[in-house]
Amino acid sequence: MVRIGNFLFRYRNGLFPLVYLLLAFKSAPVMENYRLAAATGFAVALLGQLLRALTIGLEYIIRGGRNRQAYAENLVQGGLFAHCRNPLYLGNFIILTGVGIASNSLLFLTVGLSFFLFAYAAIIAAEENYLRNKFGQQFDDYCARVNRLLPNFAGIGQTLASMEFNWRRLISSEYGSTYIWVGAIILVTLKNASLNGEYELTSPFICSLWLLVGALSLAYATARYLKKSGRLEDLPRASSEANGNSRKSEENAA
Repeated sequence: MVRIGNFLFRYRNGLFPLVYLLLAFKSAPVMENYRLAAATGFAVALLGQLLRALTIGLEYIIRGGRNRQAYAENLVQGGLFAHCRNPLYLGNFIILTGVGIASNSLLFLTVGLSFFLFAYAAIIAAEENYLRNKFGQQFDDYCARVNRLLPNFAGIGQTLASMEFNWRRLISSEYGSTYIWVGAIILVTLKNASLNGEYELTSPFICSLWLLVGALSLAYATARYLKKSGRLEDLPRASSEANGNSRKSEENAA
């Protein structure tokens, strides 16, 4: 499992998009009403994004590993990592589930999510193997105290109150992946409208979706400009420089 996880960690940016292509195929629907599926899926994905936002906004992490391998300088245990060892991967999976529901695709929800469930389990196993070898008893103590995936929200209020939220870091880190998953939901909804014979450019619903694409693209371009111009330079970093769980390449949600 560790070897598989290391392989998936290294090549995830090439392999994962291949699975996303399942969204483009026609599939048996999950709900009779594709608009309800889109609204439900968006709400679920937004929950996953909120989890990622709280994680990144509260605790600085080095993302993507080093040389496409798991890497950590320190074992980060603050912020949401005090309540869940892998909040970013959990957020990713919730977002992917939301996108799958929004696509109203039984194919993606069964085949696609099964792949991602296995992939994240393997990657987590590989990263925890790395962290255990590097941090030893410190990591074992952390594992004994904090669940791998199921968050323990006891004391979450104290955690949120005791830390400063870094909006600049959040926008800089998340504008790209947020653009992808929100755009994906809009596009699969347009696809389903076409499959249901409801795609008319004069339709207020269809027009509103394309206007959302435009607004989303403008927001993406603005965030990218701010980042490239240095206006989103990170505020003084938290004392822990690397998310102990690498942390991890848990960057792209969808």
